Amino acid sequence: MTDRGEPHEGAFLPELCDLCGEEISDDTEVSALMPDSSAIHGHDPKLDGKRRLTACSSEHMAALVDVYEERPFVDAELWAGKIGRAIETHRGRISPDELAEETRLTQAQIELGMLWQELDAQRWHQRFGKYDGPESAG
Repeated sequence: MTDRGEPHEGAFLPELCDLCGEEISDDTEVSALMPDSSAIHGHDPKLDGKRRLTACSSEHMAALVDVYEERPFVDAELWAGKIGRAIETHRGRISPDELAEETRLTQAQIELGMLWQELDAQRWHQRFGKYDGPESAG
């Protein structure tokens, strides 16, 4: 660890249980891959929409799987993430054609993904009181 509490480069970081946050020993680790439309990989589109869950026991894994099985998979959410990754990779300078090619989305999917992002931003602003839309006027 550095004096700021950060691990040194190449330092081993232990796995933590996604349910309870406890450190996991190698002999008790349980993993699963679950569909999740909010999961966007940093650079590999083949891993988008899949979340790796890690738990300290089969009981905790069962609880995590229950949560993810109840969560709806929303295609537009996945598309919004793909669009966001492409825009970020190109620092906001990407043409519509390049965006479609890089994300491998149709124009309709791009429009729905962008609409999802806008609606998500509105929900966030409404929840935290910084939305200037008709619902917050008062």
